[in-house]
Amino acid sequence: MPDTTTPERSAVKPHNGRRKKILLSVIGVLIAIPVIAVIFILTFDWNKARPWLNAKVSEAIERPFAIRGNLAVQWEIPARNMAPGDRHLRDWLPWPHLIANDVHVGNPANMQQADMASVRQFSFSLNPFGLLHRTIGIPVLRFDAPRVDLVRTDNEHYNWVYKKKEEESKWKLDLERIVLTDGVVHFVDAVTKANVTAHVRTLDKDPKYGIGFEIGGSYNGAPVTGGGKVGQVLSLKDQDTPYPVQADMRSGPSRIAIEGTVTAPAKLKAVDLQLELAGRSMARLYNFTGITLPETPAFSTSGRLRGELDREYGRWTYENFKGKVGSSDIHGKLVYEGGKPRGKLSGNVASNKLVFEDLGPLVGADSNASKKARGVEAVQPGGKVLPVEEFRTERWKAIDADVRYAADRIVREKTLPISKLSAHLIMKDGVITLAPLDFGVAGGTLRSTIRMDGSGKAGNTIAATAKVQARHIQIKQLFPTIEQMQATVGQVNGDAQLSATGTSVAALLGSSNGEVKALVN
Repeated sequence: MPDTTTPERSAVKPHNGRRKKILLSVIGVLIAIPVIAVIFILTFDWNKARPWLNAKVSEAIERPFAIRGNLAVQWEIPARNMAPGDRHLRDWLPWPHLIANDVHVGNPANMQQADMASVRQFSFSLNPFGLLHRTIGIPVLRFDAPRVDLVRTDNEHYNWVYKKKEEESKWKLDLERIVLTDGVVHFVDAVTKANVTAHVRTLDKDPKYGIGFEIGGSYNGAPVTGGGKVGQVLSLKDQDTPYPVQADMRSGPSRIAIEGTVTAPAKLKAVDLQLELAGRSMARLYNFTGITLPETPAFSTSGRLRGELDREYGRWTYENFKGKVGSSDIHGKLVYEGGKPRGKLSGNVASNKLVFEDLGPLVGADSNASKKARGVEAVQPGGKVLPVEEFRTERWKAIDADVRYAADRIVREKTLPISKLSAHLIMKDGVITLAPLDFGVAGGTLRSTIRMDGSGKAGNTIAATAKVQARHIQIKQLFPTIEQMQATVGQVNGDAQLSATGTSVAALLGSSNGEVKALVN
């Protein structure tokens, strides 16, 4: 009987052999591809790719870009530069590390051509595993001796904003941290007349801060000095970790000092700072903040500033602040919320002791020496008592406001029988309303509702109206320096309605018209 098993076995062996050969070939190709890639990366002269890279990057950012120095790729084991707790198994594998020397970025085409930024060397490691998922993974991007020149020539031309419309890409950039070494940031602004230079340096053996900076230059004609510290590295991935900041800067009599944290620095998601402010007048803060504040004597405050910037328009809260305005104390809470057509300032402010003279700058009723000290032109003629300083109505339309103020005790000359003050200020669409403005006067009350329309409907002229109620004002307290009146037991009650137009207190009072009714017992 013939044996049929041998042919079957012989037919199977060649079939399995072909499978093994195919499998070995596939494994060999898979091994050869990264080996060839490694050999190519190590042996390729990357400087030959510089013209192509320069052209492509320049086209993408719509401004000149050039790598003028050596461009090379080395291999780096990330785990050697990482904290033990952050290491993973893959971090012990070598990653390609790109090093570019003498890199320059120019200004946009609509500005004078010069470098906006340059760096002696920047380098980063590229995560090869992320490329499999269309992700460009860069754990750390390092800049060595960077220089940044920020320039603004007017409100519409500045070189630090990239406005090109973003298009959806299949690739994702995953940049975790930015590390800076010694460098320079130079800021020139024709709008605010600023020319400020910051020298950045790396701090050694500082457990909290890793980068320090010193500032010098000028702002609006006044010298600017100061410095500060920031965290060791700028994390762009761990956005919930607060980034520490500390700074103290001065410009003439003005000072700003901050210490606290910033959350998500790349997007400026939130800030939580202890803020100290000092200056010649609160109105001088307008150029920094765009927020309209009243004219005041020299002031200083200290409080907590919290910013919630992940909201649509942002929200800033200055709370638990205390300070001095002139010789008066001040404390309270203010909240600024952005919005359209303008932001809104609201809050409650109070004084335990108000020195009456400190209200003078509010309406321009202070001396020419005081005006000069708070940074405005001395315009008061020697022979006039009523203030001629014009109101800055163009700033009334910058924000809306709803702020309450109260003073428990007023320090004044004996001839002024005023004891306390409370006011509710509402500013909307360029119209200021004090509803009410209450004074404690001579044992009674003086309640006013004042409306000043600076919306521009009548040009620069303000249209003002006032309703005043005087109740239970004691005659003997009304004239505290006249001895003969101290035996008087009568009181005054009255009402007044006035209207006026003008650009200053003197003009408004000089053109006022209306009626006054009074009853004297």
